[in-house]
Amino acid sequence: MERLEAGGIAIPKLGLGTYRLTGDSCREAVESALALGYRHLDTAEMYGNEEAVGAAIAASDVPRDEIHVTTKAWVENLKPDALRRAFDTSQRKLGLESVDLYLIHWPAPDMNLAATLEAMLRLKEEGRIRAVGVANFPVALLRQAVEGIGAPIACNQVEYHVCLDQSALLAYQRQKGIPLVAYCPVAQGRLAEDAGLAGIGRKHGASPTQVALKWLLDQDIVVPIPKARRPVSQQANLDAFRIPLDDDDRATIAAMRKDLRCVNPGFAPDWD
Repeated sequence: MERLEAGGIAIPKLGLGTYRLTGDSCREAVESALALGYRHLDTAEMYGNEEAVGAAIAASDVPRDEIHVTTKAWVENLKPDALRRAFDTSQRKLGLESVDLYLIHWPAPDMNLAATLEAMLRLKEEGRIRAVGVANFPVALLRQAVEGIGAPIACNQVEYHVCLDQSALLAYQRQKGIPLVAYCPVAQGRLAEDAGLAGIGRKHGASPTQVALKWLLDQDIVVPIPKARRPVSQQANLDAFRIPLDDDDRATIAAMRKDLRCVNPGFAPDWD
């Protein structure tokens, strides 16, 4: 699988999201994904499933150095001491000597971004994480991290799909060589019945979900991380790589609504 290099790591172009997967269901999903060829696993302390993800990695015969693992610090744990304690817990639950990518899950309104990133970079210096990144950062905050603070940001993980415009963020991240990791890449299932995507799918023998994923995969710096519990769904997402979208398909997608935001909690930043 193609990988995008940034911040000293190489991120596989398609990942497995694990939000709302817990316990045995999560462990089994990660085990099947690894068996099918996935090499990018996304978790977070807030998901409550790091132990299950770690157990699946331990049970797999895939070499650890082939698997990319991302986890995240929750919004309440961004002060340096709290972040270190949060990471200690995440690392213990995952059972890993090091984590490939550690993210600020959401920016906090009162956070000291420089201090938070400094604490993360200390973990990197100690060899406990390989790279640092952020999630849910609009352009202004990402610019502050990259240009104001000078942090080596390896990715920004945000909601992105065919019905949500992220052109300004994409332009900035492309300029800076920072991958955009797309969560909710099929809008939490809302795209499965979309008529326009279904029409494209019929032309290529694909589902609307696969079309939506391929549109993201075709973008040079974008890494979608769809959640998929069942092996058949995981395989279908891998098969999206094979769909040959053409200019007419892309024009149909360009004409779709671009204001559907599925994840927008009360503590979210100003997206503009």
